[in-house]
Amino acid sequence: MLASAVALAALAANPVAVPVAAYVVMADGGAVARAITEAACPLLDADGRAITMTVRAASGTVAQRSTASPAELSKPSAFPVTVCEAAVPKGARRLRIAGRTLPVPAKRMWRIVVIGDTGCRLKAADSAYQPCNDPAAFPFARIAASAAAWKPDLVVHVGDYHYRENPCPPGNAGCAGSPWGYGWDAWAADFFGPAAPLLAAAPIAPVRGNHENCARAGQGWWRFLDGHAPAAGQDCNDSANDHLGDASTPYAVDLGGGARLVLMDLATASNKPLTDDDWRRTGFAATYAGVDALSRGARFVFAVNHHPILGLAAVREDAGATLKPGNRAIQSVFGAISPRQAPAGVDVLLAGHVHLWQQVSFAGAFPSQFITGFSGTLEDVVPIPAMLPPDTEAAPGARIAAFSSWVDGFGYMTMERTGGRSWRVLVHDVSGRVVNRCRIKGSKSVCDLPQVRVP
Repeated sequence: MLASAVALAALAANPVAVPVAAYVVMADGGAVARAITEAACPLLDADGRAITMTVRAASGTVAQRSTASPAELSKPSAFPVTVCEAAVPKGARRLRIAGRTLPVPAKRMWRIVVIGDTGCRLKAADSAYQPCNDPAAFPFARIAASAAAWKPDLVVHVGDYHYRENPCPPGNAGCAGSPWGYGWDAWAADFFGPAAPLLAAAPIAPVRGNHENCARAGQGWWRFLDGHAPAAGQDCNDSANDHLGDASTPYAVDLGGGARLVLMDLATASNKPLTDDDWRRTGFAATYAGVDALSRGARFVFAVNHHPILGLAAVREDAGATLKPGNRAIQSVFGAISPRQAPAGVDVLLAGHVHLWQQVSFAGAFPSQFITGFSGTLEDVVPIPAMLPPDTEAAPGARIAAFSSWVDGFGYMTMERTGGRSWRVLVHDVSGRVVNRCRIKGSKSVCDLPQVRVP
């Protein structure tokens, strides 16, 4: 114990060893403390015991993967930081790294913040240049601070952390000087900088978005946030290994009291049904089986992925807004296994991708769907019609019983357990003001402000 105390004191006194970021990830197998540092790996102080942190990803520069943006707008991905990690001992009461306090996972994580689609969009292919320098136009830092003040036990991020893919055009004051590309500087500006107060408030359960696929920001995803142990070929550096890097197995996070969160990696889903020879079919089917196994024995289950399986999105067409139901790629696999589009043990689906907030509850046995893709990224959605067209379904047979959608601004969602299978859901704007209230009971949900009428 004396040697451990001496080591911790020496490390705390060395400013070079202080990490630029430190946080706790709810990972496969338990909580993991991570540190992003410009020096050697620090020690993790768990209740006064020094624990050696190991290197998850060494510093270095790797070739940038091709993107959907113009090929000429590319540069190497520089990671001049080392990512270190150590398992958090079960029952730990205090965690510190180089004098910085980390949040300790609670036995009952019943106050949950849900955010998604948080980065600042800079994409030449779409001529989309969000004013990253304007806190009103890119309010993720304000959202993170407001959500942290709510004092959550857990933060769930439903994907799309990184959006700064291309340089800001000359003369554009709104994003002038912004870092871009897929290296550490863009990750720091898009996520770790603005998210700092939220990462200090609670552990994070991160889900991968399509912006973190291998052809985009996957290199950073595997370094910084993925909840699995590193494995050969999964670092997204070599396109020949994308079948490994673009997939991972689901895992569960125990929320206490029989409640469970199951995280899925379905980020490669497009919105077209998968053909029989598509390599993703096998992985999606395995994910369904994994979620089924992980859901059994739980009293309540949230299943989390990036693409909404049972949500609705409106697309502008010549004749007006057309509703697009769910994600057809996932439905083509999940629906072939069960018409419910989810294992029987799943009560609620959480997702992002569509840049709005939404709640959908169904007649029959389908799980409720919540979408929280409204936490910072440029909002480019078409409003949902005030009255849903007759016979609107989110999937074959998924007849909508209750629906609510909010597209009037940025914000975040909170969930608080109120009973064995009951949760209170609040929708907050940037400042934390509550703009809608919802209730979950089992697989059913309803909100105070439907805003959309169901025929």
